[in-house]
Amino acid sequence: MATTGRPPRPWLVAAWPGMGNVAVIAAGHLVRELSMTPAQELPSHEHFDISEITVKDGLVTPVHQPRGLFFRWTHPTGGRDLVVFLGEAQPTSGTYAYARELLEVAAEMGVERVVTFASMASALHPSANPKVAGIATDPGSLAELRRAEVPPMNDGQIGGLNGVLLAAAAERGLSGMCLLAEIPFFAANIPNPKAARAALSVFSIIAGIDVSLDLLARHAAVVDRMLIDLYEKLQAQGAFDQLTEQNGEQGDEGDSESGGEPGGGAGPSGTGTPPAKAAGLPESKPLDYATRQRLEQLFEDARRDQGRAVALKQELDRLGVFAQYEDRFLDLFRRAG
Repeated sequence: MATTGRPPRPWLVAAWPGMGNVAVIAAGHLVRELSMTPAQELPSHEHFDISEITVKDGLVTPVHQPRGLFFRWTHPTGGRDLVVFLGEAQPTSGTYAYARELLEVAAEMGVERVVTFASMASALHPSANPKVAGIATDPGSLAELRRAEVPPMNDGQIGGLNGVLLAAAAERGLSGMCLLAEIPFFAANIPNPKAARAALSVFSIIAGIDVSLDLLARHAAVVDRMLIDLYEKLQAQGAFDQLTEQNGEQGDEGDSESGGEPGGGAGPSGTGTPPAKAAGLPESKPLDYATRQRLEQLFEDARRDQGRAVALKQELDRLGVFAQYEDRFLDLFRRAG
């Protein structure tokens, strides 16, 4: 078959923090595995408000504005190039204008399609493989998803820029799609590398780009063990019955990301409250100084190496103080990705 000799135009993959951090994990994995190089930064302009400051040793530290960086990858054999945009946070104002500004830069890079990732909170057991659904900006892209055996998400909402960017793309006449992977509803605040792996495996087929997913598989095995343990504890405490009575079981409703907060997203109660708290865990126990210092070291080890989080959680459970440290423990994962 004759060819024009011109490579296909690049695709843009864009990601921001959301439920399960699926989008950021998936896009960040592409950046690492393909050794992508930074191309340019998207100015934040007036899209981010400052709601808090950081103090260290009594002094106010400089304000940090969330960054958004473009990365580029050139296909080594003349195939499709990729542009990846990673945003540190969702904008707090002018979200649609922000999406338009991003696409202006992408247009200068010759992008012809926009791809995002998101999550679907469901009753998925943490040991099960997540399903992937999709949405598209046009019938042709939707048909492409169907050919890849990706069922459409028929109804629902996708909050945040992982969804809003597609509306801005459609406005410009760009084709676009979002790949949504299942995550367990009780673990919406915990990054889910298995869901990110599922979404990326579909993306690699559609884009025709070979990328290793081995690292995500190893991370998923670690997180799965922790989620299964948490699931069994919540089940034993009757937490799922309580949450179902209060809110009803969550189905395939799409990613309900909240603006700005890394790892954000509503839990089953719609408030972001971790289900373990809603279940009412045992009262925290007092700890002596040496034990607190040992836990601080375990937290530092887990911060440096996410794989050590399982050992940390086991120790918190053994001491009966997980409720006391739950927010800090989840923060380890909210900052991952």
